[in-house]
Amino acid sequence: MKLSILKENYPYEKRVALTPDVTKKVIELGFTISVETNAGHSAGYSDDAFEKAGAHIEKDRKKLLSTADYIATVSPLDTSDLPDIKKGATLLGTLKPFKHKELFNHYINQKLTTFALEMIPRITRAQTMDILSSQSNLAGYKAVIEASNAFGRAFPLMMTAAGTIKAAKVLILGAGVAGLQAIATAKRLGAIVSAFDVRSAAKEQVMSLGATFVEVAADEIGDGAGGYAKEMSDAYKAAQMAKLTDVIKTHDIVITTALIPGKPAPILITSDMVKSMKEGSVIVDLASENGGNCALSEHGKNITKHGVHIHAPGNILAHIAADASQLYARNVLAFLKGVSTVTNGDFALNWDDEIALAAALTKDGIVINPLFQMDSSETTAFKESIHKEKASTEKSAAEKSAKEKPIKEKAVTKKPTTAKKSTPQPV
Repeated sequence: MKLSILKENYPYEKRVALTPDVTKKVIELGFTISVETNAGHSAGYSDDAFEKAGAHIEKDRKKLLSTADYIATVSPLDTSDLPDIKKGATLLGTLKPFKHKELFNHYINQKLTTFALEMIPRITRAQTMDILSSQSNLAGYKAVIEASNAFGRAFPLMMTAAGTIKAAKVLILGAGVAGLQAIATAKRLGAIVSAFDVRSAAKEQVMSLGATFVEVAADEIGDGAGGYAKEMSDAYKAAQMAKLTDVIKTHDIVITTALIPGKPAPILITSDMVKSMKEGSVIVDLASENGGNCALSEHGKNITKHGVHIHAPGNILAHIAADASQLYARNVLAFLKGVSTVTNGDFALNWDDEIALAAALTKDGIVINPLFQMDSSETTAFKESIHKEKASTEKSAAEKSAKEKPIKEKAVTKKPTTAKKSTPQPV
């Protein structure tokens, strides 16, 4: 059973799906592992380290794709890669299916089995596989560090002979895993911290870390399925915006982490709110890839508007790629072990496992996840797009062949030919 690890080509990505130490453990499951040249370089893991762990280093990306039974990736593969994957292979990684629905036609065409690891259910047994938690934890920490670098003042209260420096006031919007880690990190740096979240369970968690919980005067709660937030009513949103308008202008740093699965990130900071903030204040928007929690965020850019520094990192985990890769690789290993059986070196997925079923998008090219199953019109459109793509590829190949053929024939006619005398053969 061959597993391939590729050099990531998704925008801003520097992580790698497996690290050398985890590679050894995956090999023990019965896999042979091939790693693309320099796949781990940006995360600080050399080809030599992978070779010492037992992996084969391969330059040819197409060969890695076309010969692998399994492919583990951090971010979605590019559409140029997917047609080269061996039919019937298994692809697992952070596939972002809500954002990249266009990739499903390739999964279907190549008859792939695909697992979106970010859809692993948040149940006790799946904690070691939970890539969202492991990566969000680091993202929350790094967001505070980036904010402290951008903030031109100290975080803690400092009493000196020359006078007193006030503690920075930090507001965290969204108290999920990233938000809670941001609270803890900001508190450790000595800031005064407040936090807001629509979920009722968040209040106790925020207060347990020593932060103040910002409450909206409304009866509605935002607890959605699986511990995620749900979209709120217009009445709640109006009350929420009124409250945040009052709160934000009193803070020096705002870190936003609010996301709703399958929907654009909710706007929590309007342009007018930014205008109300003190000059030199900082916003770090961790939701910018999904539209952003700040109306002025520009994904992948650090900008200054109305005297406020707005950071919208393209991929904040790329700034801490070594540790992020390490935790991600352990999640991948835990998933492979948790949803499979290994008998005499033979690895087989267990399709009765609730975790495998929750994370699976397609099986043998058939969409099995109910969130992405298509109606008849969509199925027809997908099939047509596959046929068009196939016809376009065949046409390009035919045109290329037609261009090359006369050149080859011409080259052959130019070569002098020498007639060989035939030698009589004995009967």
